[in-house]
Amino acid sequence: MDQGALKRPELTASPKDYFLEALEQAFQHLKIEADPLSKAYLVELLQYYIAAKNLFTVDEETGRYKRETLAELYLKSQNLPTTQKMELLKKLGDTSLYISGFFGDSLNRKVVDIDYYADMGGVAYGNLSKITADQKLSQVYGDFSHRFLSFVDALTFVSQQASLQSNGDLLRLYDRYVSTGSRLAEEQLREKGMLNAGTDLAKIKSNKQ
Repeated sequence: MDQGALKRPELTASPKDYFLEALEQAFQHLKIEADPLSKAYLVELLQYYIAAKNLFTVDEETGRYKRETLAELYLKSQNLPTTQKMELLKKLGDTSLYISGFFGDSLNRKVVDIDYYADMGGVAYGNLSKITADQKLSQVYGDFSHRFLSFVDALTFVSQQASLQSNGDLLRLYDRYVSTGSRLAEEQLREKGMLNAGTDLAKIKSNKQ
């Protein structure tokens, strides 16, 4: 076995332990510095979304699951009391982060792309950092707001290590790199021989325009 190969976290571990180990590998591999509180928050987020139904809300009229748009969640939050506003902004930020990390490739095929999710998620976390009374939690939200795409990369790494999505479509991987500047996508493209050491992202974007 290649000594440099990444170790896949044991699937027999508890979800909390599994995600903690997977995130540690992601941060080390991507050279992302993260506060322990930010790591703990991400572990809780991953555990919460193990149940896919948590990505949706229940329609009071029909009783069916639905997923409100990010814009709807944000607009609704603006007219709510502080406590409820924080809950909705947290849902907006968390949903944006999780979907961008685990389903970012599919977003590139839709009208609303990963940039939109990153913008909305970053705004939500930024607002939370300003109105949250807990100073430590405020710092976590502020970190997520300023480095949203770095944390998206970390979740994407976890997703790929768990074989929850395929990175075999080189075109989608390339589009992800061009649209977000993802370090993880860049690294994977270099491994596949799609980019060389002299490749410049700014020139690629200029040629596509």
